[in-house]
Amino acid sequence: MICNAPISTWQKGDEVEGFYLLSDAALKTSNAGKPFLSATVRDATGAIALKAWDYAGPIGEQDNGAVVKVRGRVQDYKGTLQFVADRLRLAEPTDDYDLGAIVPTAPIDREAAWQQVLSLVDTMTDPDFRAVAREVLRRHEATFRAIPAAKSVHHGFVGGLLMHTSRMLSIADFLTRLYPGVVNRDLVLTGTLCHDMAKDAEFAFSPAGLVTDYTIPGRLLGHSVMEAREIAELCEALSVPAEKSVLLQHLILSHHGQPEFGAAVIPQCAEAELLHHIDLIDSRMEIYAEELSRLDKGGVSGRVYALDKRIYRPDLD
Repeated sequence: MICNAPISTWQKGDEVEGFYLLSDAALKTSNAGKPFLSATVRDATGAIALKAWDYAGPIGEQDNGAVVKVRGRVQDYKGTLQFVADRLRLAEPTDDYDLGAIVPTAPIDREAAWQQVLSLVDTMTDPDFRAVAREVLRRHEATFRAIPAAKSVHHGFVGGLLMHTSRMLSIADFLTRLYPGVVNRDLVLTGTLCHDMAKDAEFAFSPAGLVTDYTIPGRLLGHSVMEAREIAELCEALSVPAEKSVLLQHLILSHHGQPEFGAAVIPQCAEAELLHHIDLIDSRMEIYAEELSRLDKGGVSGRVYALDKRIYRPDLD
C-alpha cells in the first residue's frame, strides 16, 4: 500500500491510500441498475479518473473541490489509467495532510507571467485600448492572478487563468506583427486580455481556490456576456469611442467561434477571427499537455472528450 503518493507516479497495479482533491464528482447508475460514483481525484502533480462501484453516497457532486481520503487500486481502462476506490470519505479537521501538495497549481512563475502581461499592455500605442486594458487589470488583478481558467477541461488549476491569458497574449503579440495591415494589434491584445476575465463571476470556488460549480449568473449569462457588459460600461466611463467599444464587445462575445461552443455571435472581423484561433490553440495545447503527461512514449490514449479523439505520444526525445 502506497500512502499519499503523487498521482504522477501512480502505475497500473498500485494500491494507494491518501488525501486528494475531488472534482467532477457525479453519482450515476450502471446499465445493470447499480449505483456508482464517477469522479476525478487530483493533486499538485496530476489527475486521474476515479470510480467507486456499488456506491450511492454520501459523497457526490456537492463535494467537488473538497479533500477526500481514498483507498483503492490503479487499473488500466482502454489504455488510460483509472483509480477504483474501495473506500473513500471526506477529510476531517483532525486529519493530517499537506494542502500545498494537493492543490494543482499552474506550472509557471506567476509573478513573471504577471509582469509579462503588464509589459505587453504598456506596448499598446492606442490610448483608448491601453486605458481599457489597464482598468480591467486594476479591477480584476487579485482574481486574475489566482483563479483557474476552467472547471476541468483545460487550465483547471490555481493560476490557470493567468497562465492561459499570458500565453495567449504572447501568441497574439507574435501573430499580429505578421499581419499589420490586416489586424489592429491593440484591439487583439485588449480582447485577448479581457476575453475570460469575467470567469471570476462565472464560477464558484472551493476554499482551496478551485472551481466547484457555476454561479447563477454564470449559468444564465456566461462569462462572455458578463465581460462584454463590463466592457460596454467601462468604455462609456472612459469615453472610449463607440466603434472601439463595439469591436471589443464583439471580440469577447465571439471568441468561442460558433454558437454550439458558447459564442453569442460568430467572428465577423479579422481581429475576432484571430482571437478565436489563439484561444483554440492555447486551450487545445494545454489539453494535449495534460493528457500526454499520463501516457508513456509510444502510447495511445483513450478517447479524450475535449478533443473528441484519441491521441498518440510520439516516441521521441
